[in-house]
Amino acid sequence: MKLLLPLVLAAVLAQPVAASARPFTAHDLVMLDRLSDPQLSPGGDSVLYDLRTTDLAANRGIHAIWIVRASAGAVPHQLLPGATNARWSPDGKWIYFLWTQSGSEQIWRAGADGLHATQVSKLPLDVQAFRIAPDGRHIVVGLAVFPDCATLQCTVDRNNAKAQSKASGTLYTRVFIRHWDTWADGTRNHLYALTLDGSGVAGTPVSLMRSFDGDNPTKPFGDETDFTISPDSKTIVFSARLAGKSEPWSTNFDLYRVPMDGSRAPADLTAANPAWDGRPSFSPDGSQLAYVAQKRPGFESDRFGIEVRDMRTGTTREIDPNWDRSAGTLAWSHDGKTIYTDVDDVQSHKLYAVAVDNGNATAVTGSGELEGFSVGAKGIAYSLSTLEGPAQAFLREDATRRTLQLTHVDRKQLTGIELAPSHSFTFTGWNGDTVYGRVTEPYNYRAGQKYPVAFLIHGGPQGSWTNSWSYRWNPQFYSGLGYAVVTVDFHGSTGYGQAFTDAISQHWGDRPLEDLQKGWSAALSQFAYLDADHACALGASYGGYMIDWIAGNWNQPWKCLVVHDGVFDNRMMGYATEELWFSEWENGGTPWDHPDNYERFNPIDHVADWRVPMLVVHSSQDFRIPLSQGIGAFTALQMRGIPSEFLTFPNENHWVLKPQDSLQWHDTVAAWLKRWL
Repeated sequence: MKLLLPLVLAAVLAQPVAASARPFTAHDLVMLDRLSDPQLSPGGDSVLYDLRTTDLAANRGIHAIWIVRASAGAVPHQLLPGATNARWSPDGKWIYFLWTQSGSEQIWRAGADGLHATQVSKLPLDVQAFRIAPDGRHIVVGLAVFPDCATLQCTVDRNNAKAQSKASGTLYTRVFIRHWDTWADGTRNHLYALTLDGSGVAGTPVSLMRSFDGDNPTKPFGDETDFTISPDSKTIVFSARLAGKSEPWSTNFDLYRVPMDGSRAPADLTAANPAWDGRPSFSPDGSQLAYVAQKRPGFESDRFGIEVRDMRTGTTREIDPNWDRSAGTLAWSHDGKTIYTDVDDVQSHKLYAVAVDNGNATAVTGSGELEGFSVGAKGIAYSLSTLEGPAQAFLREDATRRTLQLTHVDRKQLTGIELAPSHSFTFTGWNGDTVYGRVTEPYNYRAGQKYPVAFLIHGGPQGSWTNSWSYRWNPQFYSGLGYAVVTVDFHGSTGYGQAFTDAISQHWGDRPLEDLQKGWSAALSQFAYLDADHACALGASYGGYMIDWIAGNWNQPWKCLVVHDGVFDNRMMGYATEELWFSEWENGGTPWDHPDNYERFNPIDHVADWRVPMLVVHSSQDFRIPLSQGIGAFTALQMRGIPSEFLTFPNENHWVLKPQDSLQWHDTVAAWLKRWL
């Protein structure tokens, strides 16, 4: 059944192409409903999930909690409009969720039917994430507080004082001064324990991280997978990095244990490992703690192995040392014999079952993009997307090994639209290794015809063009414009083993470029409908760096280029980016200790050879690759007299997320491609 799953999903989503079928558009992409966060009930009979719709006029997404019975042919229905982060109580009688009905983000609960919602937490600060303890009587929440404050009101008072001050300056004494898209304000994300009374209302919060100089949930994308609660509800284990003055250089996240009553300070469980430890998860009986761990400090894309700690003796062992994949979120099976995790695996992101005793790993899902999963006593609920359609909710039954598709989100919206098939191909790349690529057909493809090409380059650089649905760089958008799409998972991509991923470090401009060049040639030879004389290369983040790099080092095939949030001056990136460990690892040290490494593959040094028209896109709130990088590239193009345009968004970060901004982005890119192709 696993091998058939992608075919089943494609068959459900891809409508028969009638003579009147129209192409997929950017407006279609922006307006599609988005399913995420499937949560299987304790009894295994229902699945909660988040469904985001788009209010284009208001320029925002609107969330709601939906529910569907875990059976074939069940009809989903909406439970709680405006609510997010739905979680079942341990006994399955209640649904806990985040809601802003009281004016701030607080925890509420309703019956399993979604009725009779009541407010659980009444805190003066927004709740960032939460977990319900197995006893059903405690909840652990994440709040942004000033770590030296003894009360939550102290944080509120300081925030109010800052807002009322007529002075606008902020004095910093250490980095981070900003991270991802947010300026540091002195607060830390800290965990607090809440005890529920008989009516389900939370009492006074108990600090679990008082004076702790670090964050949990972690910044900038942390959630409840950063902490876990023991089965007896007496202990919390969380992952955090001590900030000090080295935070931007460090990937040393450790696991800390703290009692639910906050009677003792957090104790470091993994101090012996100077690299990253995270995503803790207790076994069902509480005797073992599973977590992921890296071995090389400073390398964020090192392989995450699965460690299991005996909570009585403190001994640990890696259960999967011979499995050349990097583990993600961890969840135990009900019997404690298996750990489920998500991994990149050869053009897909899959769910795997890993045996605790011997580390044998078995794929649970087939080709596609696993976007979330929830393990229950009788099965697993998960969401999965492909290139041929957005994410749907599925249920895999343990007893029968049968997989049921529970939702058909966007079926009506996609009716009458032609979604193009894609085809995987391989070739011999750098070092004689097998490298994977993919070609997506253009809309209304007809054999014997030639079609212009969009050559997309992924970011990361430790990433992958998986068989997945994207709301940003979606091949179906380019296909709908009449272009074939070529993608290549060059050396540095994930899902092919750690050595393949490692190969890009200190080699940004040579090994990946060789793969891209050979992949382009292989695609042209294997897919006769690709028009080599009418092609444009596009990329974002590292893909944007590569666009700036090929502008001076491989510009012969291209009629135009599109660079989004690209690196123009690699040396300046060593000082201007926020997560400095990344730049230092990728360049083998600091800019002053190893200046030649930063100059070896620096796009700015090859501007004299730029000749191809380029569209530059860069947003003001991108602190990962600051705005000046995009301005520099556009200025160089203008100085050289090369046809060029610059699109910037004042309120977007490394990604373009707002619906109207996304439409403008897609329309601008489409116009640029049409102009030159």
